[in-house]
Amino acid sequence: MAIRKVIGTETEFGISIRNQPGFNPALASALVVNSFPGRRIRVQWSYEEESPGRDARGFGVPGYDYADPDSALVNAVLSNGARFYVDHAHPEYSGPECYDPLEAALHDKVGELAALAAIRRGQQTLPDGQQLKLYKNNSDGKGNSYGSHENYLLDRATPFGQVVRHLTPFLVTRQIYTGSGKLGSENGRPDIDYQITQRADFFEEQVGLETTLKRPIVNTRDEPHGEPAKYRRLHVIIGDANQNEVQNFIKLGATALFLAAIEDGALPDAFELADPVNSCWQVSHDLDMNRPLELAVGGSATALEIQGHYLEWLTKYVEAELDEPVWNDVLSEWESILTDLEADPSKCDDRLDWVAKKNLVDAYRQRDGLAWSDPKLAAIGIQFHDVDPRTGLYHRLAETGRVRRLFTDEQVAASLADPPERTRAYFRGRCVSEFEDSVVAANWDSLVFDVGEPHLKRIPMMEPLKGGRDLVGDLLDSVETAAELIEALGD
Repeated sequence: MAIRKVIGTETEFGISIRNQPGFNPALASALVVNSFPGRRIRVQWSYEEESPGRDARGFGVPGYDYADPDSALVNAVLSNGARFYVDHAHPEYSGPECYDPLEAALHDKVGELAALAAIRRGQQTLPDGQQLKLYKNNSDGKGNSYGSHENYLLDRATPFGQVVRHLTPFLVTRQIYTGSGKLGSENGRPDIDYQITQRADFFEEQVGLETTLKRPIVNTRDEPHGEPAKYRRLHVIIGDANQNEVQNFIKLGATALFLAAIEDGALPDAFELADPVNSCWQVSHDLDMNRPLELAVGGSATALEIQGHYLEWLTKYVEAELDEPVWNDVLSEWESILTDLEADPSKCDDRLDWVAKKNLVDAYRQRDGLAWSDPKLAAIGIQFHDVDPRTGLYHRLAETGRVRRLFTDEQVAASLADPPERTRAYFRGRCVSEFEDSVVAANWDSLVFDVGEPHLKRIPMMEPLKGGRDLVGDLLDSVETAAELIEALGD
């Protein structure tokens, strides 16, 4: 039986300061992170157990390391178990480890609230007339793309070659329901007025270690953030930052199901593409979703057809192997999306960012007679992703009930303060809330405490599913200091 697909998401936000010519994005990002007003601890992120140069194909890359280790100093661990920090001159919110895709979709939305709280406080430090802005998007339209990544727990015993073989066509074709929409093209791809995703133009390899150059469809970074003999962490970098809650739920849920089916050998075959890299941008540029993709064994199929087969196979898999209601909800939403995309994509504007954004842009074009090259449309394209509800166009749609939601504002706010209860994020979040003066360093699989003794105390957290409320809740309730916690854990 496949192991539980613990899920986490990461979002690098686009950043600008209006009316500050030549603003420094790294300094602006540091301002945002340091301005977060909620419960958190500002500690150095520990890279001791992290190895970005280790490749899942069985080798390491000498000299491959984090580009700016000093950015670890601009780092906050939040009371919900998340990490908020500066990465490549962007504020990045890395959500806590989540038990299922519904919980992961909730905590991805929480990241927007964290970003909003930070910029509202950071704004208070700026001179009159300057405005701090964050955007949940993936492209600035000037040749720069930044990431929205997903992470899934995998069984180390599953051959990575099998993962690559099955996963490549799945990731390429799922773009029809993971895109957030983009005006124009970049990176030398053919000219187009509008496309489904913001990231597809930037992918140049099928398999590889990089995340910022020569981006691969399947990323091979072998950094499990857990017991390395048991686990892999699949780091998915081909996907857009989505604001729609239903869309995020389908994206995370369908991918988690697909990976579980790979582990259980439940997929009858792989739709291997003849040219995965070109197929990647071709899917994104095909708004009608009727372009056949050449298959490696001959013949062709559209992205919609391939995803339809995956849905059929995974429906049988869930019926045979999984009994949690969340997986049936994933299948139901996924089927509804594919059905509506085939009939009329505009029906999906309440669930897919790329459709809602296109409908909005089309309305402005028709009302004002604008050409696709008009700067007003480019401004609308950016404003759609503004995290501030007062100015963000997606938020305007949500306020008028034109997009579906899965969570209330109260649920999102509560999850900014409190961690998920069924993963080790619970232990991390509780420690941040209750022992903030004693935690001196952190990473995903450990916390380091100073309890007044000659040596620091490191608590390993190598099992993502251990450290939840059921296992450590009573223990944390029973101690008052970090020293008492260390002593109790030692016992």
